[in-house]
Parts: sequence; C-alpha cells; structure tokens
Amino acid sequence: MHPSLRFLVALLFLGLGGARAGSNVQPAAEVLPGRGLCAHRGAMSTHPENTLAAFREAIRCGAHMIEFDAQLTKDQKLVIMHDPTVNRTTNGKGKVAALTFQELRQLDAGSWKSPDFKGEQIPTLEETLALMPVNIWLNVHLKGDEAAGRQAAEVLVQQGRLQQAFLACNAAAAKGAQTVNPQILICNMERQRDAWDYVELTVSRKAAFIQLTGKVSTNMPGYVKELKKHGVRINYFGTVQPEQLRTLFALGIEFPLVNDLAASLKVAATLGIAPVQPVFRREEETTTRP
Repeated sequence: MHPSLRFLVALLFLGLGGARAGSNVQPAAEVLPGRGLCAHRGAMSTHPENTLAAFREAIRCGAHMIEFDAQLTKDQKLVIMHDPTVNRTTNGKGKVAALTFQELRQLDAGSWKSPDFKGEQIPTLEETLALMPVNIWLNVHLKGDEAAGRQAAEVLVQQGRLQQAFLACNAAAAKGAQTVNPQILICNMERQRDAWDYVELTVSRKAAFIQLTGKVSTNMPGYVKELKKHGVRINYFGTVQPEQLRTLFALGIEFPLVNDLAASLKVAATLGIAPVQPVFRREEETTTRP
C-alpha cells in the first residue's frame, strides 16, 4: 500500500473508533448548548424521577442539560437515586448505603408515579451515561465524598464523557475525582451562608460550574458578572414557575433547573432558545435511542 494511502486509512480508523462507548479515548466534542434548560432528575413532572424513563423523555423533549443524582450502594456500586433512602420513590425501605446493588435492583422505582411505569428499575451511572446524547450537558449530582468522586470519575473516563459531564459535588469528592483525571469538570456545591462567599470560593477553586439557589436578590447581577468574568457557567436551582425563566435568562443565568420541562421549553422557545436535537454515538442510535 502506498504510504499516503496507509496514512489516510489510519486517520479513518481513528476517526471511527475513537468515540466508542466504553473507550478511554475522549471523542471529539460536539457543540454544547451555551444556555438552556436543565431537566431536574429528568422529566420528573411526568415520569418517575432519576429513572431511564425520565431521562428518555427529557432527551425526547430536547433538554439542554440533564441533572441526576448518584450515590454508592453497600457494595460500592454507583446508582441513580436522590434520597438517602429508597422509601419515597420505590416499593422498598432502607438506606441506599445499607443495601446491595442486587437488593436495589429488585425494587420497583416507577409505580409510585404511575402504574404506567411499573417495573422501572433503579439505574446505574453507567446505564444512565450510555443512554445520553453527546451534545447536551450532563449534571451528575454526586452524593458522597472522596471514594464516590474517584469512582464517578473512572466511569466518566471509561465512557468518554469528560467533554460534556461535570460532577456537582463537595470538595472531598472533587479531590477524589481529580486524582483520577485532573480534567474532570466540577460544579462547586459547597454553598456558603453568604452568597458572595460562595461565588468567591467557586472562582478560587477554578470550578467549571456553580449552582446558585435561593431568592433572586439585587445582588444577583453582581454574582453573574463576577462568575462570567472567570468563565464559570451558572446553574440555578429554585425555578418554581416556568415564567420565572424570563427573569433568570435576562440576568445571564445559563441553566435553570426545571421540574416541568415541557412547559418550560415553551417559555424558552419564546426567548429564542430551541430544544436540542440530540446527537447519539453510532452504537447508541440502535440500542438506547428514545
């Protein structure tokens, strides 16, 4: 084979193989949204929160970011669950940290929302990431410290999601994650009593994201200006009514977390924010696409 042809074949092989799910090679980054809606625990107003069903619906609707909660089981498996116990969102009882993965897997995590979701299981972090398109932000709210951070980072690296996923976590979890890969994106979740302290701490830690919360005060424009100066993207938790989005976006907040995704997308559309048309990896298009 001619040397130049051999070079072109090698380039083609790298281009096709570099983004495989489960590969340690990070694929070329898709263009990620500059602002939009974060589906809080998936499409949780209509689907059982933190389940694959809720994530599929959020993707179908066109969410710009999806938030989900991850924590370790008794046998050190990262599963998707918000509460420290399974009592509220499954047919079981007990602490997540006191139950094994297999015990959790037997629970029904859908019927509490509607009989239509009977049999929905608690997903793993791996399953959740494998479902996701490559052109939205993935907001992994990590419940845990250094060990959880290390394990979450290993999964993100293994699945090639470093370009789009970030860990919303405390300093201990961030430290654990960054021992695995210093390029892991962090959202500082150590909120301070005074919001300026929170802003300054986030900037000093060189975090990629912050999650502001609470009442929209007269100080908010100042927080936003300071954060943008340092390249920190801004999430906001506490959006009760979709119409509040107009105020938040006008302030420069990029990603409000919303529970009612469908209604919020209608408001966002009036502001020129279109739903995301999801882009999937080749393998995922035939196996996990909604």
